[in-house]
Amino acid sequence: MFFLAVRHLLSRKRQTALTLMGIILGAAAYIAISGMMLGFQTFIVDQLVNNDSHIRISAREELLTADSLNGSMFEDGQIASWIKPPSGRKDNAYILSPRTWLDRLERDVDVAAASPQLVVQAIATYGKVSVGARVIGSEPDRQSRVSTIEKYMLTGKFSEIGNSGNRVVIGDALAKKIGASLNETIFLASGRGMPQPFRITGIFSLGVKSLDESTIFAAIRDVQQLNLTPSRISDIAIRLMDVTRAAETASTWNLLSQEKVQSWDQSNEGIMSVFKTQDIVRNSMTISILIVAGFGIYNILSLAVTHKRREIAILRSMGFEPWDISKLFLIQGFILGLIGGVVGLVVGLFFSYMMSQIEVSADRGLGGSHMMVSFDYWIYVKAFFLALVSSSFASFFPARSAGRLEPIDIIRSENT
Repeated sequence: MFFLAVRHLLSRKRQTALTLMGIILGAAAYIAISGMMLGFQTFIVDQLVNNDSHIRISAREELLTADSLNGSMFEDGQIASWIKPPSGRKDNAYILSPRTWLDRLERDVDVAAASPQLVVQAIATYGKVSVGARVIGSEPDRQSRVSTIEKYMLTGKFSEIGNSGNRVVIGDALAKKIGASLNETIFLASGRGMPQPFRITGIFSLGVKSLDESTIFAAIRDVQQLNLTPSRISDIAIRLMDVTRAAETASTWNLLSQEKVQSWDQSNEGIMSVFKTQDIVRNSMTISILIVAGFGIYNILSLAVTHKRREIAILRSMGFEPWDISKLFLIQGFILGLIGGVVGLVVGLFFSYMMSQIEVSADRGLGGSHMMVSFDYWIYVKAFFLALVSSSFASFFPARSAGRLEPIDIIRSENT
């Protein structure tokens, strides 16, 4: 039966070749588009998950409103008319009970590491150049367990900032912007007190320009002294054993105190929504490609049934059952899907490799100077099975139609 199916396909070489081209291009397009989109998504998620924290605890932000003040300042039933509505924040810029949180996190078996931080906005000055910067004060050993900052160090080691001593590591884009280099001294000012000198002991590159040109890491004690807030911390960065439980854990912890608790995906809902849109577009394109390829297979097999009516009558008269005739055309669809899927994987891999060699920026940009492409094996597995399933499904209806043909009906139609 298999060799008979191959013979039928080879008897109409042009139509078979065109159908195979549709399946091959469909599978290759799915691989190329998925690789490009997932490559970008994988890099961004890796930056969000590994470079900062899975969960961040910070001071809760509460804004003053007329309703919030009316309840605390006036009795029930009294109506206050505000000439100017209250505005501003009534919260603290630091965590009220950091020791309680740290003790709780140390006892939690789901927590891999936790790093207290003090994050302040400062002015970095080198010579006559001054730029705004986000200074993150942390304990280097704890911060290294929470994030993967060590692997992004270009020069120096992250641990060299120590626990004090006014040493910093800065982003490479920030170093270029102010013209500073390793072992040179910059001045930081937070708006409280006088500017203080800090020596650059390391330079990192996360691959995200907005972070590399604005981020500075220092020892938490030095940042507390710079900000004139001794013993204060503004954030606690947490790394979990299972990152997939970050949102669930953050929602639970959010009920334990007045601090604000957010997981990495909750704090980046805008980016995650873009990923969902990309997935919808990618899946829609896949469905469209499969429909087009399926119609091609359906048409060629339907024509084959029409042109092979006499051969079908001969096969039936030789003792072939209806299911044997249906199986003959199902095998043809399966062969088309199998060959098209395999060749499509090779072509898709070639397209993906060529795209990964396209230079998109002169510097590192978002993760590198070349286009980010994912070569995840699941992309190729899905592409192959989509090609195989779509071709098999498209061949079902012509196969069923062929199986229903009776020899006497075929002979009568030939005579008329």
